[in-house]
Amino acid sequence: MNKLYPSAAAALADIVHDNQLLAVGGFGLCGIPEALIDALVASGAKGLTVISNNAGVDGFGLGKLLETRQIKKMISSYVGENKEFERQYLAGELELEFTPQGTLAERLRAGGAGIPAFFTRTGVGTLVAEGKETREFDGHQYVMERSLLPEVALGKAWKADRSGNLIFRRTARNFNPATIMAGKISVVEVEEIVENGRLDPDAIHLPGIYVTRLVVNATPEKRIEKRTVTETSKAGV
Repeated sequence: MNKLYPSAAAALADIVHDNQLLAVGGFGLCGIPEALIDALVASGAKGLTVISNNAGVDGFGLGKLLETRQIKKMISSYVGENKEFERQYLAGELELEFTPQGTLAERLRAGGAGIPAFFTRTGVGTLVAEGKETREFDGHQYVMERSLLPEVALGKAWKADRSGNLIFRRTARNFNPATIMAGKISVVEVEEIVENGRLDPDAIHLPGIYVTRLVVNATPEKRIEKRTVTETSKAGV
């Protein structure tokens, strides 16, 4: 089976539309599907609800979709690096379903595993729990969280074979496996494609059954969100 598409635009052409629920992998700017995000911007789809750990930064990642006003709602854990996000939210132009980071990861994982809901102590007694069912277990209060089932999930991996078996590289693994698993249709951007049978089965992080389409982006920008360096002291000091 060959799931490879010639471009990110071709992979999204017949599956992306207005007012859709999407999920996008990555953490900060690490492991984000850069080419697929650009193709989503170019698609012109609007009124999107996007599930992602964060909202990119100004001018990069999901920040591009915020600038073009294609996102109407974010389901996110961390949004502190994007001034346009802040401006739109405070102006009432953007909805936000704020979700604790571990809860967000589990909502995606549960969606991919076919679990409709789960209970967690995280958020009990806070704004996070408002309007949600709570229940007591063993003397502690828990809040019920519904799983997430995006219509389309966009993910990023390092290497894949043509059947979609995936290998992630280091911290770029982050939210990507859970995001890809949760999608009804999952499109994954990779840096390298190999023929079927070339990947060590023990090295595969996510099997191809979760992957619908593949796109190659061999030279992603991989921008660093915040570069921190240590100044070298002068000789003899």
